[in-house]
Amino acid sequence: MLERLRRAVVESFVGAIALGYLFAQVILHFVGTFASPIQIWITRKELHGLMPGTIASSTAGLSLQDAVPELIRFLFLAVVWYFLMRWLYFRPANNDRSEPQPTQDGTP
Repeated sequence: MLERLRRAVVESFVGAIALGYLFAQVILHFVGTFASPIQIWITRKELHGLMPGTIASSTAGLSLQDAVPELIRFLFLAVVWYFLMRWLYFRPANNDRSEPQPTQDGTP
């Protein structure tokens, strides 16, 4: 059943489109890993400018803890993309042959 599903997804190009979309999400979350701490730092800095004295300790600098959720999403999506890519498009080589291949002169 899974082989029929795999063949249908590969032959109809649905798998290629889905893998392309999933890979785009992987790239976006990878970039978000670096952008998220900067975004949160800027937000805290602006909030501190509006309400002085309330968030004095949190504006010290960039925190790597802010990147952890995006990093987890990136890793999870990358693993899912990798396994789907292997399952859909990479098959093990068949080493056993049922018939000998004929040579150019017609002898097996």
